[in-house]
Amino acid sequence: MLNVVILAAGLGKRMQSDLPKVLHTLAGKPMLAHVLDSARQLDPARIVVVIGHGAERVREAFQGEPGLEFVVQQPQHGTGHAVQQAVPALLEGDGADDATLVLYGDVPLVQPDTLRNLLVARGPGMAVLTETLTDPTGYGRIVRGNDGQVQRIVEHKDASDAERAIDEVNTGILCAPTAKLKQWLARIDNNNAQGEYYLTDVVALSVADSVPVGAAQPAAGWETLGVNSRVQQAELERRWQHEQARRQLEAGVTLADPARFDVRGTLTCGRDVFIDVGCVFEGNVTLADGVRIGPHCVLRDVTLGRGTHVEAFSHLHDARVDRDARIGPYARLRPGADLGAETHVGNFVEIKKTRLGDGSKANHLAYLGDAQIGARVNIGAGTITCNYDGVNKSVTVIEDDVFVGSDTQLVAPVTVGRGATLGAGTTLTRDAPADKLTVSRAKQVTIEGWRRPVKKS
Repeated sequence: MLNVVILAAGLGKRMQSDLPKVLHTLAGKPMLAHVLDSARQLDPARIVVVIGHGAERVREAFQGEPGLEFVVQQPQHGTGHAVQQAVPALLEGDGADDATLVLYGDVPLVQPDTLRNLLVARGPGMAVLTETLTDPTGYGRIVRGNDGQVQRIVEHKDASDAERAIDEVNTGILCAPTAKLKQWLARIDNNNAQGEYYLTDVVALSVADSVPVGAAQPAAGWETLGVNSRVQQAELERRWQHEQARRQLEAGVTLADPARFDVRGTLTCGRDVFIDVGCVFEGNVTLADGVRIGPHCVLRDVTLGRGTHVEAFSHLHDARVDRDARIGPYARLRPGADLGAETHVGNFVEIKKTRLGDGSKANHLAYLGDAQIGARVNIGAGTITCNYDGVNKSVTVIEDDVFVGSDTQLVAPVTVGRGATLGAGTTLTRDAPADKLTVSRAKQVTIEGWRRPVKKS
């Protein structure tokens, strides 16, 4: 039975913010959310989040998420004291796999595989996640015995010169048998330079009780980097985006510039996908084979079919597009946009809650909202569906093979029959019959003798 304890009580003073530190975002979501994602990959029996500063804001941000239990650390007297607050919430089993894993809400990028390796390294005892640094200044050092086994962890301020020369450091992440951990936490004291209760003291207590202490290291150094300032937040953001870019490149995606690429969610790509500079992907985005994304596009919760091209500066949100479509530049697809195969949506066209049938086109300056548009329809420049009367929204239906002339307004609810043509400048307030031309415009008049006003001297 596995418990996960996540320490998330810190103020984050160096962030210079009223927002609790663990709610600051990385790759588009709170740092604590990243830690929770990794923890859930281990299928724990319980996740306990220790909160303190801004406790209610943290609790509210994750309200409704299943399997979370919050406990409050107030005041804060160190990491050992924080885990002590979680002790009453920890579940105990009776098997060798009974353990508690301690993570940190401001160390957001530790990966599930690294945590699995730590669980394996625990064996019948406990294990700590360590790292070897060229400059270990400020970190707790891993002190090993002559047999190479971990003996204790000494904090930098409490370390001797010989101990400070050690380059293997403690990341703070550890896993221990739950029953033993409860005993050790009751025995730690605050007799140190900081006057705090260190969680790391349980390592020496484990050795004293003849419980073996294993160690594991992360696959990448950025996994254990913490965030204590805006500078560190920005640096870790770029490291993570570089890792995201590397994964896409190795999967066969072409990135015009990996340094100008942001994923703030999940990006799934097929073969031969091309992504230009400055693009942002949010939520869950799926790009099929041969998709091309032009520069400076934003895609959020979008699925694009094979061979679709999105040109520069287009924004797509909660939209679905079938194969071989052409979108943009400067197009906007809003929630509920559903584009069929070989559709064209051009510059300054906005589509919301609308189905655009196969082969249909809206190439310039149009707004299509709350509409059902058939196949092979041409939407002229300046066309809008007038879907909102100030209170209610109504649907416009345009059947297959319709030609809509430029500067046309369709006042919903209204239906345009199959094969109909709407003349330019039409304001349609009644249904248009199939296969006929419908025109609604004032008669053109020329006023004889009219002169343009001139400015008085």
